[in-house]
Amino acid sequence: MLRDNTASTRPQTLHVSLVAIPEAVVSTLSGVFDVMNAFSMLHPPGKTLQARPFQVEIVGLRTGPLELASLIPVTVQRSVADIDATDIVIVPSILLGPQGWSKGQHPKLIEWFRAMHSRGALLCSACSGIFPLAETGLFDGMDATVHFGYARAFASAFPQVLIHPERVLVVSGKREELITSGASMTWHDLVLYLIARHVGATAAQEVARLFALQWHQDGLAPYIVFEGRNDHGDLAIQAAQDWAATNFSVANPVEAMIRRTGLTERTFKRRFTSATGLSPIAYVQRLRIEDAKRRLERTEASADEISWQVGYEEPAFFRRLFKRVTGLTPGAYRRRFKIPDYARPRARLTS
Repeated sequence: MLRDNTASTRPQTLHVSLVAIPEAVVSTLSGVFDVMNAFSMLHPPGKTLQARPFQVEIVGLRTGPLELASLIPVTVQRSVADIDATDIVIVPSILLGPQGWSKGQHPKLIEWFRAMHSRGALLCSACSGIFPLAETGLFDGMDATVHFGYARAFASAFPQVLIHPERVLVVSGKREELITSGASMTWHDLVLYLIARHVGATAAQEVARLFALQWHQDGLAPYIVFEGRNDHGDLAIQAAQDWAATNFSVANPVEAMIRRTGLTERTFKRRFTSATGLSPIAYVQRLRIEDAKRRLERTEASADEISWQVGYEEPAFFRRLFKRVTGLTPGAYRRRFKIPDYARPRARLTS
């Protein structure tokens, strides 16, 4: 794999500290490890490999075997206490328990993150790995992303961080040194970004081909399942939400919700928006689009038919709204998420 002359490369191999803590999951950690070591591991026919640009080590609070949240042990190769400087720190995905993330579990590690940052290191997270990094306070006031399933928990724990769960990769900081990737497999985008940044675009493209990695260029909006907020404690609004969950396709659903609550239109709209974060019509639209997504995934109905089924008489309006919410046209969404024929159960052959 040839270095790209357009890359802002350093003459020396960059040291990458891949952090292992008990809450980490093995898939992201091992995936990042293998891909960033690709330059020394892979020897594709016809390619001349240069000196490896990255030296990747699994680091942690102590050396030796460590059982991760996946219940699979990994070997911590170096203790952070023995690392005075590193170029790139990567915290892989972590698994949160029912109570969310508990701050203060790894104070020595947080202190080490701050020290490495002060000495010039990039701080990177994959998916939910932003939780321990955010304890440093370095992300306060900065843009970042996290797995959309953990977005509310993160916003509650770290309200000073500007979180964008719909974004694949966010690069922040004065030196562009705070790098976060979003849901699950967007660690692909993180490692490809780091390769492109330090080795070059050509190298990133070659690695992507070798591993069949994908850049999530359409963002994460297509993957996010809409779930209306229901932790607000407004019983009248909750009742309206419960009704809308199964009646969103009726004509004039907002007017029906207002009648059912007995509130004035102005009061209902104010309280609904305050409780859910969305206006009543926007909330209904999200319910309709979510139902349309399931129909595109699981049925052969046309987009025009689905438009009518979810409550829209004008297919053109439905298509525009679908694209605005998901980032994809209905046809593109179906192609991406529908189960392919080769994965469908086949009827057993009888003799």
